Amino acid sequence: MFTQKFLSFALAASALLTLSASAEPKTVYFGTGGKGAEGIYQATFNPDNGKWTPSKLAAKIGSPGFLALHPDGDKLYAVGRWEKNNGVIAYKIKKNGDLEEFAKSVNPDGGGAHIAIHPSGKFLLTAQYGGGSVALFPLTDDGKPGEAVVTEHEGGSNVVPKRQESPHPHWCGFSPDAKYAFVPDLGLDQIVIYKVDAETPSITKHGVARSVPGGGPRHMRFSIDGKYIYLLNELTLSVTTFSWDPKTGTAERLSTTPALSEETKAAETFNSAAEILVHPSGKYVYSSNRGHDTVTVYQADPATGKLEVVQVQPIRGAFPRNINLDPTSSWLLAAGADSNTVAAHSIDPETGKLTYQRGSIINVPAPICILFAK
Repeated sequence: MFTQKFLSFALAASALLTLSASAEPKTVYFGTGGKGAEGIYQATFNPDNGKWTPSKLAAKIGSPGFLALHPDGDKLYAVGRWEKNNGVIAYKIKKNGDLEEFAKSVNPDGGGAHIAIHPSGKFLLTAQYGGGSVALFPLTDDGKPGEAVVTEHEGGSNVVPKRQESPHPHWCGFSPDAKYAFVPDLGLDQIVIYKVDAETPSITKHGVARSVPGGGPRHMRFSIDGKYIYLLNELTLSVTTFSWDPKTGTAERLSTTPALSEETKAAETFNSAAEILVHPSGKYVYSSNRGHDTVTVYQADPATGKLEVVQVQPIRGAFPRNINLDPTSSWLLAAGADSNTVAAHSIDPETGKLTYQRGSIINVPAPICILFAK
């Protein structure tokens, strides 16, 4: 009897501690790029009530568009610009959340549009939209980025004039087993797939996954079970689902779901898709729509990977280049690059739908990346 009561008490206490921990304010960093922005900004977000502390400049650097955390959680990396150089900047994260720069490495092919660190912590990748390439930076044991090795993409689908006449890598990331790297290329209408050798470290081209003609691949995510790839097409504002075979490293195109109706897109002078997320429950997918200034909420079928639109939610800002989920996965944060805002929307765990919480908004100069510390 005593053991049973003690066990019940322990479980209740554990649940209370978990709830308390999840409600603690979270440190969040913002990559920026645009008028008025001076570098990387930092604030705290409280998932208990959706409130923010005011943002402050954490590191002064030019155009730190996208950020990434080292697997150890104590280092942050940014693509950025200094003097006449473009490349990668490495920062140590202090206990109080401040950033301390400790290394830089030049990218010989220009500015990066995205950055991702391999789960091994032995190297990172950057995608160069303008340069048409992917760059690999080896990382030392203490996290310093070494000399970049650049791999050029070639060709162009030529479906959309002026946008697809040459390669435009837009994102980089890794398979769940970390054996493959993926680089969606807007200019090629393809995901370029690389085989990873983490020990060297190096990447070798393995194959491609072809998306819809003229779609303009931008960002991608895996389903929670690793069976599907959800590819966001920037130009057509749609999500293409692929099945993924980790044994052969191949992807098969299955279906494509529009983020907005043709009538809705026609009503705007400019529309383009920017970011895609998968909820940790695996039941919901989210994508951001610039121009229309909304987030599309999809319900995902785990058996087929097919998506169904269930909501189109205004972000309460302008030009959402980036969205992200907080560590509790109970909030979606939408960065308005043109409105200098980041707004929090609560997530209904039963439907995945979003609700804007009045007052859950913060001012950040030209935010284009949202990254939570561990």
